[in-house]
Amino acid sequence: MKLATYKDGTRDGQLLVVSRDLSTAHYATGIASRMQQALDDWGFIAPQLQDLYETLNNGKARHAFAFNPAMCMAPLPRAYQRLTGTAYASHAAWLGEGGGDLVVHQAASDVLLGAHDPVLCADQNSGADFSAEIAVITGDVSPGLSPDDALECIRLVMLSNCTTLRHVADRLQSQPAASFSPVAVTLDELGDAWDNGGVHLTMQVAWNGRKVGMCDAGTDMTYHFGQIVAHASKTRALRAGTVVSSGTVSHAGFEQNGKTEWPKGYSCIADKRAMETALDGKATTDFMQFADTVRIEAKGKDGQSVFGAIEQELAPLSLI
Repeated sequence: MKLATYKDGTRDGQLLVVSRDLSTAHYATGIASRMQQALDDWGFIAPQLQDLYETLNNGKARHAFAFNPAMCMAPLPRAYQRLTGTAYASHAAWLGEGGGDLVVHQAASDVLLGAHDPVLCADQNSGADFSAEIAVITGDVSPGLSPDDALECIRLVMLSNCTTLRHVADRLQSQPAASFSPVAVTLDELGDAWDNGGVHLTMQVAWNGRKVGMCDAGTDMTYHFGQIVAHASKTRALRAGTVVSSGTVSHAGFEQNGKTEWPKGYSCIADKRAMETALDGKATTDFMQFADTVRIEAKGKDGQSVFGAIEQELAPLSLI
C-alpha cells in the first residue's frame, strides 16, 4: 500500500491512503490519524489500512478525492531518530571518505520536509548540494539482530533528498532538514524491485529541468538496508518510526578505451565534481544557487511513478 501525510496546520498532519497510481487518496481517519500511530501498532492497524487501500484502488471508496502531492508533508513529518548510512562505497570513494566500511551517522529528525517544501539556506555560497537517496521507516528493532532479521523490521520505503552545505565545515550546521517523497510504500508494493535489502529502481534526478542522473539504486549498493539497520541496532534498540537513509545513490566509474567513464550521471553534485577532478584535474560544476530546482523520482516497470516526485527549490532563509 501507499501512505502519505497531508498538511493540516499541525506538526504531524493527517494520514492518507493513496491509490497505486497516485491519482486519488482517502483519509485514514477512524483507523489511524497519524503515521506514527500506525507504526506504533502496525500489526493491528496495517491490515485495516490495506483494506482501505484495496477499496480505493477498486474505485469503491466513498470519500476518495484527487491526490495533490504539493499538500504533502513528509510521510513521517517528525521522527524519533534519523540515521544515514554509507550504503554506496563508490560515493565514499569519490569524496575520499574512508575505505568503504559501513558508517552510520545520526541526523536531525525533528523537522522532515515534504516533497514540495523549499530547501531554505542562509547563504547561496555555502555549497548547497542535493542528494538522491532511498530511505526506509522501521518498526521496533531489538538490539543485536542479524541483517536478515533486521530486514523484517522495515515497514515502509520512500525517496529522500538530503541537502548538504558542502562549504560549511561544521557537520551539524551543514545538514539542513532532509526531504522525502510524497508517499511511502510497503515492501510488497515494490514487487521484485525490492531484492536483497535494496531497491532496484532507477533514481531519476533533474537539476533545473535537465536530467543529470539515472543511477539504479540497487546495482552498486555495497551495504543493504538489513546491514545498515543491524549495524545501528547492534547495542541498542530502535523504536518504531526510525528513519534510515542509504546515503547518496552512486555508481562506480569504469575504464573504457583508457578513460574512466561514468555513464549513469550523478545523484549529488559532489560526485560530479569529484569525477571532473579525476578526469581533468579540477572541478568545473558549481553547487546550487537560489531559485535552482531539483527533481527526484523513481518509476516502476510500468513507467508509473512509485513514490511520487520530490520537486524542490533552493530558497533564502529569509522566506520564513
